[in-house]
Amino acid sequence: MARVRKTVTIRDVAEDAGVSLQTVSRVVNGGPNVRPQLRDKVRASIERLGYVPSLAAQRMSGSRSYIILAINDRERTLADWRERRGTDWVDQMLLGGILTCSQHGYRMMVELVDTHSDHVERELGAALSALQPDGVILTPPHSENRLITQLLAERGIPFARIGSNVTGPGIALTMGDEGAAHLATMRLSELGHRRIGMIAGPSQYSLSGWRIDGWKRALAEVGLSSEGLLERGDFGYESGTRAAQALLDRNPDLTAIIASSDQMALAVLEVARDRGLRVPRDLSLISFDNTPIVRFSQPPLSAIDQPIAETVSRAVEQLIAREPDGDDDAVIEVAAGLVERASTAPAPAPARA
Repeated sequence: MARVRKTVTIRDVAEDAGVSLQTVSRVVNGGPNVRPQLRDKVRASIERLGYVPSLAAQRMSGSRSYIILAINDRERTLADWRERRGTDWVDQMLLGGILTCSQHGYRMMVELVDTHSDHVERELGAALSALQPDGVILTPPHSENRLITQLLAERGIPFARIGSNVTGPGIALTMGDEGAAHLATMRLSELGHRRIGMIAGPSQYSLSGWRIDGWKRALAEVGLSSEGLLERGDFGYESGTRAAQALLDRNPDLTAIIASSDQMALAVLEVARDRGLRVPRDLSLISFDNTPIVRFSQPPLSAIDQPIAETVSRAVEQLIAREPDGDDDAVIEVAAGLVERASTAPAPAPARA
């Protein structure tokens, strides 16, 4: 019969080294007031016994919790999960966050908070009291919710604001949305497209405005007009359908569309099919997000690849290295890239009179 290996605890280390639990905790946490000889003795016991510090042991010093808390929008996240839409925002957030936290001996936890709730302060306050995180990562739209940012600032908890570049407390990080929209528009222009539409996201997200700015800037640089070529959606499929229909009804000469989410881009693809338009021969299409589903659509969609994992990883590194009052006005940008697939092609030749 196989022997079950006993888990080594902080108490085992303390007994082996002949010191108190508090001394072991201070050594584990790199705390002060431990004589060099005692520190060496504890480290020798840790190595000999193969002790791996638990969160409880790390928190005994009272200085750090070794937890980074990520806050995501409850309503949108649950809707994506329930409808199995194939979005991977949370997956990528966890990928970047968990791996980076692990490298530093931290743990990452996720809480879903309702953006529209009248009790947002109470919900977040309860999570903060229970977990006592060393840092918090806010994702859109929470990253621009003043109730949330003020609560964190008042409690002296370092936090990162992804998708926000406004001045104020917290570490601001963006994924280069304006530059990404500019990149997509310029690529379509290089392919000969002169009528390039945009389906933007909702106005409560700053990144929606940044993408519009990038699209307009690129059109202006190549001498093209944006008049009548903009529609908005809410990042969801149904809103993408309505926006695509409105754009194509108003602009029968449209040859390219940039959609601000993969779900809206898939809706454009379906609307084009219903109208007898072939992608990319009649209509080129570029999406934002680059979630797994766009690789398997027909045709596979060209997409702006948002560096979610890398951005969250940078946020974790900043939070671990930062003091609560170490904020500044610098904005960290992690640039997105364009992945070209079969939904983009040279613009069709203009019809002859």
